[in-house]
Amino acid sequence: MVISRNLVDLIERHAEELASRWLHLVREHPGTPSYAKHDPQELYDSAYRVYSQLGKWISRETSREEIARYYTALGARRRAQGFCASELIQALLITRRVLWFKVLEDGLLDTALDFNLAINLNNQVLIFFDRAVYYMLRGYEEAII
Repeated sequence: MVISRNLVDLIERHAEELASRWLHLVREHPGTPSYAKHDPQELYDSAYRVYSQLGKWISRETSREEIARYYTALGARRRAQGFCASELIQALLITRRVLWFKVLEDGLLDTALDFNLAINLNNQVLIFFDRAVYYMLRGYEEAII
């Protein structure tokens, strides 16, 4: 599947801005109260990693096992830190929304071709986030046992 390199580059180039925007939203959102109490630098670093390496995360370079390791560990760590599972999901939804608002805001979807490339990218991003949610919750649940 063709992924628009321009869209991925846009997201990766603006990773600092996106991570900062995400941090502000997640710390203010009523569905993520634990995030307001947690170390902002650690949260920022986690969001920055996703945005700055988006191309790698959604490409064939990254195996399902690598995503599983990262997000299972993150889920277990967040459980140990006292986060609720629903907050983890909400935070990932905010991560994805911030990403797409940036794409829309920068007006890179002017032509039908741009739109089709964005749909392809969206599909890859959705698969990535679906896996992230699953493995994060699995790590969270395993930490309970």
